[in-house]
Amino acid sequence: MRPPPTCVISSHLDVPRVTGGHDPDAYVELGSFTKILTGTILEVLVEKGVVSLDDPVERWLSSVAGTGVNLRHLADHTSGLPRLPPDTGLFNPYRDFTQTRLNELLGRLDSLVTTSPGEREEYSNLGYAVLGAALTSATGRSYEELVGEHVLAPFGLPADAVTARPPADKRLLASSRLGRPLKPWDLTGAILPAGGMWASTRTAARLLTGLVVDKTLGEPALTWRRVGDRPLTYHNGATRKSRIFAGAVPDGRWVVVHRLSGSIKSTDQAGIDELRAAAERSG
Repeated sequence: MRPPPTCVISSHLDVPRVTGGHDPDAYVELGSFTKILTGTILEVLVEKGVVSLDDPVERWLSSVAGTGVNLRHLADHTSGLPRLPPDTGLFNPYRDFTQTRLNELLGRLDSLVTTSPGEREEYSNLGYAVLGAALTSATGRSYEELVGEHVLAPFGLPADAVTARPPADKRLLASSRLGRPLKPWDLTGAILPAGGMWASTRTAARLLTGLVVDKTLGEPALTWRRVGDRPLTYHNGATRKSRIFAGAVPDGRWVVVHRLSGSIKSTDQAGIDELRAAAERSG
């Protein structure tokens, strides 16, 4: 089987390594790497005094009551909310998860919480949809406006470097067995802050280095993942056919891997292998 189109950008490569017709400057689906943007917006707004990590959700979303969930719980996946919104589909799971649908769920959010907030970590796309809604409510700005102002502008990136609706002729999509582009999931509704943005692999690398390696905006947001006691800070993302891994270690090594198709696990492993190979080359 032919390997999927792949792009690798790392601290130890002079130019991106691409295979299978990948393009490091084409827009690709970021999937859950979008959460990095949402978490960073939260941290910036906390620093500016606009919100607090300890703000209860109902401070910014008035239809919520009785959950005990605060913004910190949403950011570090300890809200007790399930991974997915109820009644998601199979082939295009978030298509019907509109803002209207989210508003309906907010009124009974207390019934969706499965554990006491802060008690246990459970990765939650629903939680990040709620967090994004709270941040837009607190600021009166759209999600994309918040990304542009608080994440892209500090790095000198244009407002359209990361977007929910890239131009069709600049998108990189997986192909079917007949060679036709596969239609991506619709993630432009309420799930957007959890996984709906697009950017080039090169832009993803710029965000990784700015946020984690250079720490331009301070310590990395609560969103970033850590692997036990291993010194790896990373996040990944996956949609129907898009896979991304972005990670860095304290000595300055970093990598971003994007693939069209293939498993999430194998894409993560490709990134980790690249970091190990970089250590061997420099050692």
